[in-house]
Amino acid sequence: MIGVKPLLTYDDLAKHTQDVRDRGFRALKTNILPYENGRLASFGAGFGRTPGHPELNRDNRLVRGLQEQHGAIRAAVCPDMGLMLDINFHFKTEGFRRMARAVAPFNLTWLEVKTHDPASLAEIRRSAPCPIASGETFCERRDFKACFEQYTMDTAIIDVVWDGLGESLKIAVMADVYEVNVAPHNFYGHLSSVMGAHFCAIVANVRIMETDVDSVPWRDEFVTSVPVVENGDILLPTGPGWGIDINEKAVCLRAAA
Repeated sequence: MIGVKPLLTYDDLAKHTQDVRDRGFRALKTNILPYENGRLASFGAGFGRTPGHPELNRDNRLVRGLQEQHGAIRAAVCPDMGLMLDINFHFKTEGFRRMARAVAPFNLTWLEVKTHDPASLAEIRRSAPCPIASGETFCERRDFKACFEQYTMDTAIIDVVWDGLGESLKIAVMADVYEVNVAPHNFYGHLSSVMGAHFCAIVANVRIMETDVDSVPWRDEFVTSVPVVENGDILLPTGPGWGIDINEKAVCLRAAA
């Protein structure tokens, strides 16, 4: 669908991570990809998409597969490459803690955890042998307040699209008071990417910016210009407003089709 080779094995995943490195990116993020029935599969228990919902237990087979997955990635790229793992809402506190211990040998930039209970998140961070990132599903400063006060995360992930630029800036400033850096949540499209880029350009405590590079080829039609990424850095557009705009004609044509 998006014009790239499917990832069917850990060897495919290793080759893909090398491609990411060779394109100039200095970090990559992955999800849990268990090897089932002769191929890599998705894991979405926290969203009810795969078995395991609603109890959200972990098991040894899943832990072993996660270690094999990250072993393949680390063997394919140099130790300096940033590596993030997003395990979403897929476990409860005990499972998050166990997964953190499982990936400790692979020097993660962060383990991304989703929970709306600040005390549980604080417990995870205290026991985890790797940095913890969270917050992309929070809205407004009030959702972040208890988490900052309980020192629950090393990186606060802020959704600039949902929170808006003004509120996102206030969250970032509040995070800085607690010695926490921020990263914009971004998996939507080009307009979201330039919104995240503008956010990063005016915030002092930025950790890294997230972006999706591989997508359906026709998403480029939806904007008046496509964001430029060079050597792992997004170039801030200089046009009015966000620097790019929606191509409404292209959107209407795709919607009609």
